[in-house]
Amino acid sequence: MVFGHGNLDEAAFPMTTTKARQTDVFSTDCRRCSRLTRFLDGVRREFPGYFCRPVPPFGDAEARLLIVGLAPGMHGANRSGRPFTGDYAGLLLYRTLHKFGFANCAQSVHVGDGLLLRGCRITNAVKCLPPENKPAVDEVKRCNGYLASELAMLPEAAAVLALGGIAHKAVLMATGEKATNRKFAHGAQHRLECGLTLFDSYHCSRYNTQTRRLTEPMFEQVFAAIGLFFQDAAACRS
Repeated sequence: MVFGHGNLDEAAFPMTTTKARQTDVFSTDCRRCSRLTRFLDGVRREFPGYFCRPVPPFGDAEARLLIVGLAPGMHGANRSGRPFTGDYAGLLLYRTLHKFGFANCAQSVHVGDGLLLRGCRITNAVKCLPPENKPAVDEVKRCNGYLASELAMLPEAAAVLALGGIAHKAVLMATGEKATNRKFAHGAQHRLECGLTLFDSYHCSRYNTQTRRLTEPMFEQVFAAIGLFFQDAAACRS
């Protein structure tokens, strides 16, 4: 099963309770955050052809890797309805996913382009486009139940890749971990109490890549570490 705009199985997000917190059933009709809904209503009037709704996760429902970004971009996921699709940040992400065997092609153009993810799913800490790409703390918290439900779907030995510090903190919030015990750092790995392993990377944004804060080799090193993690886990099971 593949999640994405036009192919979202909301039943796959069960209303369950984890040790960390209550999970929520995701809906593209969510309007919990008044600031975000007012902003999206304005964007929809300016760009009537844009998706302009909470963007659903995309990828393999049986993923063992969940990638968590910050929020949809104005002319990327907010336009296309698919995470990291149509903006600069998606170029490096999908090219790397293809190189490491998680995607059937190296580009994400639009929701009908035939792109499939294997063993991987992509989501955002905040599902709606925020003004100036900056979600408020209460908006991250209000959206966190959706992320908690996505994490609850993962097998115990799965990996989570947080793209940036806000995504890192959102994962910790969703799993009930204290942020003081798990500091964000590019290339860091954190074994969480729930059984998941959290990997950190700088966000693959235009700013980070153009300023060389994040280079392609740096990004690929994180995916290489994730690959080794899966190899070690498979060796332990055999």
